[in-house]
Amino acid sequence: MKTTYSLLLTAIVCLLTAADTFAQSRITRSEFICYDRREDAKRDIRTAIDKHIVYAPELTFQSEEGTVRRVYEQRVEIPAAWNDYNAYLHIENTPESYTLFVNGKQISAPVDRFTPSEFFISPYLEQGENTIAVVIISEPYMSQLDEALTSAEREIFANSYIFAQRRLGIYDFRVRLVPDSLDRFAQLRLDVVVDNSFSTDETIEVGYDIYAPDGKLMEYSVNDLAMSGYTRDTMSFTPWIYHSNPNRWSPTNPKLYDLMLYIKRSGILWEYIPLKVGFGEYAYTDSGAITAFDKELSLKTKQYNAATDMATTEREIKRLKAEGYNCLCPSYPQPRWYYDICDRVGIYVIDCAAINSPSTDDNRNVGGTPANAPWLVDDYIVRVDAMYRRSQNHICIIGFRLGGDNSGNGYNMYKAYEHLKSYGDSRPIIYGGADGEWNSDIDIDIAK
Repeated sequence: MKTTYSLLLTAIVCLLTAADTFAQSRITRSEFICYDRREDAKRDIRTAIDKHIVYAPELTFQSEEGTVRRVYEQRVEIPAAWNDYNAYLHIENTPESYTLFVNGKQISAPVDRFTPSEFFISPYLEQGENTIAVVIISEPYMSQLDEALTSAEREIFANSYIFAQRRLGIYDFRVRLVPDSLDRFAQLRLDVVVDNSFSTDETIEVGYDIYAPDGKLMEYSVNDLAMSGYTRDTMSFTPWIYHSNPNRWSPTNPKLYDLMLYIKRSGILWEYIPLKVGFGEYAYTDSGAITAFDKELSLKTKQYNAATDMATTEREIKRLKAEGYNCLCPSYPQPRWYYDICDRVGIYVIDCAAINSPSTDDNRNVGGTPANAPWLVDDYIVRVDAMYRRSQNHICIIGFRLGGDNSGNGYNMYKAYEHLKSYGDSRPIIYGGADGEWNSDIDIDIAK
């Protein structure tokens, strides 16, 4: 185990060297937890999960000078039973931009503090005691990318955790409940990405069941998937969901289906992932309107970011809805529960990446604005990708913004737009700073 002093020395050395000298463990995917029992999954009881550890590191170093400003550490005991599991670290509510260290080894590039993020940490863990550290850094280019953003003051590292998932299990998913071609009923389009981290060929059973808002079981299925070692594969399900039109999701009818993903091996149920799914499909017109079920939406927007806690946020969202607003526009990726609330309460959301750099937005020279500094393109793509992948499955999401409207335009914004368009999503990619250029599908006014 590394001491704080040796960790700090390692941090200073690593942070002053080129970025390609360390591994990149950050992953972008849907945010989820695997539960051991169905009843715990439905009620979000995490205390009963066998391999779930709250991550609440303590401050062990602080300085007002240099690249390394603070170090937060937590010692974690990893038992031998975790050998057949993949370990992930979920981090949010950090005080500043940071990098991640495991046992003194830097495993991530600088990460913005506004986007909840996950890291694959298994390759860096050892059996027994481990030190996992968040190192707060002073990087001018990082602060410039989100210079105009502020967030609610929550408890530092609130809702950060480590969880272990079986090495043969669900890695990600994409779910839609959309109308059929004749607009008669819904079709579930469920893509489940399965990961086999073993070196051997393995077979797994992937299953789901879906219940209507009134509690009626609508469909279920379990299928075998044979996988080679060290591979990922996608299993797709496309059943019809009948009698669904009364359950079309909208702010006036926010009905949700209960979808449960689960896996089995040798007939034994392993883990459950609960989801709430709304029936709807969004697109946009050439005239710049967003549509639902082929009808143009009349939007009254409001810029709103989550408050300090879920209860306050839900009260404020309900108040905004009562005032006539039907679309919220956060200025950076929100906690998962923000989107859950919007799904349940019934209010549209246009999500936004953590990019907002207005001080040099009108300088179109190469490097004159971060948006046109090609050496930062990876940072832009990582931020917009993390925004999209976390919230894409929520029915409340009707569009995606590349960043704050006054963040300049150029090469990086072009590439960020192309990256999101490559997913083939029918929802619009929006950037108010495009100023008539091609990297925004529509224009939309956002009430402050």
